[in-house]
Amino acid sequence: MADLYLHDWRGWTPHRVADGELRLDTRDKPAGTAVPSMLRRRLNLIGRAVCDMLSDLDPDADSVVLHASRHGDGERTLEMLYGLNEGEPLSPARFGLSVHNAIAGVYSIASGNRRSQQAIAASGGEWAALIAETRGYLADTHSSVVVVFSDQPVPRRFAAYAPESHSAAVALRIGHGPTPDARRLSETSVTMKTPTLQPLDIIDWLMDKRADVACPISHRGWQLANVRP
Repeated sequence: MADLYLHDWRGWTPHRVADGELRLDTRDKPAGTAVPSMLRRRLNLIGRAVCDMLSDLDPDADSVVLHASRHGDGERTLEMLYGLNEGEPLSPARFGLSVHNAIAGVYSIASGNRRSQQAIAASGGEWAALIAETRGYLADTHSSVVVVFSDQPVPRRFAAYAPESHSAAVALRIGHGPTPDARRLSETSVTMKTPTLQPLDIIDWLMDKRADVACPISHRGWQLANVRP
């Protein structure tokens, strides 16, 4: 299987120390300055962080964007369901921002990006699905794509039915050829049983706090290596 190349990345989480890593934002509240204020106030913290990261990695707003999230905006969805149960009318704006492609849609409106943008949910296999989709786009004449993996804790009422998670988002520009300072992203088959991958795991991996990551659903593992000159 052909290797991929990590060209650049950005991350956000208040649950890690940056340790001098300028590509990681650890503020409790990301700025969200990549989108106008009228759009920004519609986004949750994850949405603001993702739009800021996309602005950094796709400054010309002409890249394919793949965004994966296992749970999406569960709080907003749950609020609407409670409202419906009480007989309240459903807000079209609130509904529009609760769907799985809402963040990508807001980013597209703010940046003017009209390229393909895909939202993915894969029941715990989001990272593997992102890589599989990336390979497909790169095989279809695209030189690079921007992939985003984000998630946040599910609403407290459902916490017992989902893996423990922390608010985090990570965005990577991945291509099929090396660039200066790129790192090779290689993929292998694995049979080990590992916890479901979350965005925070990918951030730790990118910061070399773990040697590899693996997806138990797809039985695939990934490593990063510096490219020799």
